[in-house]
Amino acid sequence: MSVAEPVGALARAMRAPTLPQFATDLIRYGACSAAALTLDYGLLLLLTYGFAVPYLTASAIGFMSGLCLAYLSSIAFVFRGRRRLTVRREFLGFSLIGIAGLVLTQLLLALLVGGAGLSVAVAKPITAVVVFLFNFGLRRGILFAARAAA
Repeated sequence: MSVAEPVGALARAMRAPTLPQFATDLIRYGACSAAALTLDYGLLLLLTYGFAVPYLTASAIGFMSGLCLAYLSSIAFVFRGRRRLTVRREFLGFSLIGIAGLVLTQLLLALLVGGAGLSVAVAKPITAVVVFLFNFGLRRGILFAARAAA
């Protein structure tokens, strides 16, 4: 895949969506993300406190489980009918965007907590909104862009 392909897909997705379809996608994606976050956080707590799994290991298990749930629910309820890549490439792209979102989360938390002095309780919701929009925009624009009219 050339660099121009994802950039072109993102440009088409950003100029082409109708507001009702975009809003529907955003709401559905929000619900899928909330379910994935619940699974991720729940596994982290369960494994760490219930089974004494080291927290970094539990965090990785929770993250990967949430990522899988987000992917499966996104293709089933949000972006159905807009698959453009093989499942393997699609999941790889979805995962890479998720990992980029994780890196963005860590950077924003460090900036807001360490740099600006905000509490984690205040910084996390701000970070979650930014990363949610980041992930949604890239996934919708690159992986699940509407097909161009012939």
